[in-house]
Amino acid sequence: MVAFFASLLALVVLTAIPFAYGKRRPIGTPVTWGEAMGGALFLFFVMFFAYGIVPHQFLSWADGPLKWRADAYGIPAGPLRAFVGKKENHFYSHKTNAFWPSGITFGGRGRVKLTKEGVRDIVAATLYIVFLSAHIAMWSLFQKRDKKAKSTALDTTSTYGRPLVRKA
Repeated sequence: MVAFFASLLALVVLTAIPFAYGKRRPIGTPVTWGEAMGGALFLFFVMFFAYGIVPHQFLSWADGPLKWRADAYGIPAGPLRAFVGKKENHFYSHKTNAFWPSGITFGGRGRVKLTKEGVRDIVAATLYIVFLSAHIAMWSLFQKRDKKAKSTALDTTSTYGRPLVRKA
């Protein structure tokens, strides 16, 4: 658990670094070869962290201490067991700490049994989807940062390219 949350916190900190650097760097400054290689290496490391280390730490946590295995059924309740109470009913089992341990029924017309391993895989896939969506959104924000600066700058030249002497 500590490794998963520590890697998630490290990913957030690593993701904030390019935005802090982008605010400090003047827009339009040419990029040197060394800066480009350093930036590419850094972003490769961040993507390796997001798509490799963080999901691996979650899967290791789910397989190890949480014991979300293929032979355990139901949706793990985790800390929500405090709100459900100690009473056994058809949708929660206090013994297994899981919602719908015998499967989800649809009006007596069938039953869907979900394993804890299936829930683990759904959470891992959701991590990948969230990271990919954030990845695309951050690239878009970083690419549009010069448009925001251009719109706030005052126009100091005329339509013919000469500097303005008086303000209109």
